[in-house]
Amino acid sequence: MRKHTHYTLFIVLIFGLQLSAQEENNIERIEDLKEQREKITTQERSYLKIEVEAINERLEKGEITQNEANKLKQEAAEKRALNIENRTAIIDNKIALLERNKEGYEPDDGETSIAGFTISDEGTFIGINVRGENKPIKYDRRTTTALVMAIGFNNAIIDGEKFDDTPYEVGGSHFFELGWAWKTRVFKESNFLRIKYGFSFQFNGLRADDNMYFVQNGDVTSLELHPYDVKKAKLNVTNLVFPLHFEFGPSKKKEYATHFRYFTHHQFKVGLGGYVGFKTGVYQKLKYKEDGEKVKQKLKNSYITSNTVYGLSGYLAWGHTALYVKYDLNTIFKNQTVDQRNISLGLRFDMD
Repeated sequence: MRKHTHYTLFIVLIFGLQLSAQEENNIERIEDLKEQREKITTQERSYLKIEVEAINERLEKGEITQNEANKLKQEAAEKRALNIENRTAIIDNKIALLERNKEGYEPDDGETSIAGFTISDEGTFIGINVRGENKPIKYDRRTTTALVMAIGFNNAIIDGEKFDDTPYEVGGSHFFELGWAWKTRVFKESNFLRIKYGFSFQFNGLRADDNMYFVQNGDVTSLELHPYDVKKAKLNVTNLVFPLHFEFGPSKKKEYATHFRYFTHHQFKVGLGGYVGFKTGVYQKLKYKEDGEKVKQKLKNSYITSNTVYGLSGYLAWGHTALYVKYDLNTIFKNQTVDQRNISLGLRFDMD
């Protein structure tokens, strides 16, 4: 009987602690909501000020008349006033709900929990605005960002030799590139010329042909005949590079009530430039048969490859897809009697 009493007291204690913690949590949430309420008017007024400045800028440029400007300002002021009214009403209702149900009540009020943190319907994550639904749209956005990905064939240009005589498999040597790019309009009143810059990880692979593989002898790397039946001998070099391209081509300008944008979708684009960076890793992937048994090796070595990477690159694009070529001006290997330089040709995708 005494044992059951202990269990009962323990359950009551835990339940009481949960209620107390819930009540304290509700009190904290009420305080946070009151703080949010105080910031709403200031926030909406600051957004209105930005919108009015954008309208005045359009008026000064002669893009709109005084009557049109006054109408746009009136619409912006009415929208912000309604935003203040609606947002404060939402906050007041949440506070009333929490004050009326302080014990053991967890309202489903549009909040989402991620890793123990809360994203509210006001678009904040641990106090940081992550949604920005109420922020005014920037009148002129000259810089945009995009994910960049490229894939295709890789090989080498060797001094004094024809490309047909390359010791590397044309179909078995590939490259892959993944990076992030910023694109900035050069001229204020025209989008014909843009600068595209960022960073990318390049993965260049060279697959040896005719049962050859890469061998480092002292400070020289060469191709040698493997004693067994080689299925794959591929040298993989990874680089971190910082590309810079001058992109030019037509675009379409679309004007809205409070902003304008240039669009290059479904437009022909040309990009010319280059890149500079450094090597981050190198290894050889080797597959062969020894006495009928399959052997796989991943040989990590420097293979005396160049540490610094720099070259020329360009693309011809339609929309998000481009024909892409890049050519290293640095040699692949150091201390070679005949210079070899990496060249790649493939498709590039700019997810802007």
